[in-house]
Amino acid sequence: MRSLPLIRGLRVLALGILAGIPLICRAAEPAATRITPNFKDANIRQIIQAVSAATGKDIIVDPRVNAEVTMYSATPLSPKAFYQAFLSILSVYGYIAVPSGHNIIDIVPNADERIMPGINLPKKVSATSDEIVTDVIPVQNVSAAELVPILRPLVPEWGHLAAYPPSNLLIISDRASNVHRIIRIVERMDRVGNQDVDVIPLRNASATQVVQVIDELYQGAAQTQMGRTFKIVADPRTNSVLISGDPAERLRIRALVAELDTRAAGGGDTRVVYLHYASAKVLAPQLEKQMRELAEISTGGGVKGAAQAAAEKNALVWADTQDNALVITAPPKVMRTILHIVHQLDIRQPQVLVQAIIAEVDVDKTDDLGVNWAAYSQVDKLPLGGFVAPVGNTSIVDLAAAAQNPTNLTTSLLEGTTIGIGEVSAGGVSFAAMLRALRSNSGTNIVATPSAVTLDNHAAVLKSVEEVPYVTGQYTSASTVTNGSVTPFQTYQQIAVGTILKVTPTISATGNSVLLKIAVESSSVLPTSTSEVNPTTLKRSITTNVLIRNKGVVVLGGLIENEQDRANTGIPYVGDIPIIGWLFKARNDSSTRTNLMIFIKPTILRNQAEANSQTSGTYRYMLEQERAQPPSQWPPLLSGQPLPQLPPLPATTRARHPARKMTQTTRAPRKPAAASTASPPTP
Repeated sequence: MRSLPLIRGLRVLALGILAGIPLICRAAEPAATRITPNFKDANIRQIIQAVSAATGKDIIVDPRVNAEVTMYSATPLSPKAFYQAFLSILSVYGYIAVPSGHNIIDIVPNADERIMPGINLPKKVSATSDEIVTDVIPVQNVSAAELVPILRPLVPEWGHLAAYPPSNLLIISDRASNVHRIIRIVERMDRVGNQDVDVIPLRNASATQVVQVIDELYQGAAQTQMGRTFKIVADPRTNSVLISGDPAERLRIRALVAELDTRAAGGGDTRVVYLHYASAKVLAPQLEKQMRELAEISTGGGVKGAAQAAAEKNALVWADTQDNALVITAPPKVMRTILHIVHQLDIRQPQVLVQAIIAEVDVDKTDDLGVNWAAYSQVDKLPLGGFVAPVGNTSIVDLAAAAQNPTNLTTSLLEGTTIGIGEVSAGGVSFAAMLRALRSNSGTNIVATPSAVTLDNHAAVLKSVEEVPYVTGQYTSASTVTNGSVTPFQTYQQIAVGTILKVTPTISATGNSVLLKIAVESSSVLPTSTSEVNPTTLKRSITTNVLIRNKGVVVLGGLIENEQDRANTGIPYVGDIPIIGWLFKARNDSSTRTNLMIFIKPTILRNQAEANSQTSGTYRYMLEQERAQPPSQWPPLLSGQPLPQLPPLPATTRARHPARKMTQTTRAPRKPAAASTASPPTP
């Protein structure tokens, strides 16, 4: 009964402290007090009063602490949990609760945290508490000063983070949850590094070049501030690579070094490259020039760059003409470049079949008709009259001289039809008359079909000619005089007369057209030339460049000439008298027609199959021409001697792979393909 007034007094005091605060406190038992906070736009000082009453702590509030707080909780909280929630509220609104001893808590703004004592050096920092703590973190394996700029962005502006280099310590002051996070980060970063060094001897590659390749590989990572946890150096004396750092990273670098330390296909820094299509003798000087230029470009870049440039300058390449192979000695970098160039150049080049048709048709017609007569006195040899004019290069005077002296008879006097009459009187008048008619028709039909196969951008020359001698000089000396007769010494030059075709094809980039550089010459000895030495020749030539599509036909040039000449020889006015005038005139008519055309047809042969097709077609044509010859009606005088015949077309080698495009650079295998027994393709 005496305790009832005391209990009533405590209840009145509790209600007075919580007056105006909508807080419902439920207590099932005195030892298990539970609080369910429910504040809406309440002043933070009212919440501080409630926390002080629930936890029994004395709280001193800084005058600058002022805020409107809203806090809801769906579940009852213990006094300890209620205090942690209160610390979270202070953190949200920029205030901190700093213990100052004897169960007293100071509520101040965050800016004063550094000068407040807080909880110094706790044995264990809670990961869920928002109370202010100050801790010292020892660092064993990394530099504490290097960690400060990395961790500073994780600490708020009012927090404190600093390094003590002499002891390699980190000092941090912040909320317990953030300090706990920083401690875990430092523990992850402050791992004991393995100081072992792996020594990897290399057998095939150069240690200096391998280290340089790995440094270039990780150079981008360093620029992006990723860094690396290993170090790699080269020992040129033993040709070894030394690696230190993190064990996992060392293991990965060891695997990378093993991949780089592989034997090259040719072995070492010297390679022998057998060429399939290109000429080693032509290619070797160009490659040597290319390597010198590469060495000049790579000069510089410090000690490593100078050493590499010196190695590149010492690179060598020479040609083995017997095996058509290149022997290259160069560093791996230059070796790769040179091999790539050789691979691109040593390809099968397409060929071009150039077929030409030279057609020439000449027609010459000449008509001569005339009468010659003469009369003279045989006694005094005085001419009385006459009409003398050459008809077909022959006159009545020539006939008379031949009649008196048969040795003057020539072949030209016997050409055509000549009728002569006359009388030779010893004491009177002698007369003679000649009627001469001559017609000459000549025709020439020449069809030449030269053809040539050549590589792309290579010239081809085809000749079908006769060698005609021409005197180029002569001289006499004492040694050339024999028995008073002089035999001059003469020098001759053989002139080619016939058909000459020179062509250089260039296939376009698209592969459907061909640029032809053509020089065609067709020459012959004129039929009127009577001298075997220094004869008169007729030459026609064309030199031109033409662009034509594949398998197209183009006419390069032509000569079409039609000429007519008429010559009348006679006595003026008298020769115009009908019938009688024929006794006083001679006529010569000539007509000349010349037709010359040259046609060109290029055909691109991209692979062996197309070349075989053209070859088999031409070969069968020659066989047909041979079989078309009619058999002889008489038995051969040489019995047992067979007629020469072309053998059957040999089996052609078919390509293993399909036809490649002209831009493809894949090289064919060096060993020859097996011969095919199939019949040749039809052209």
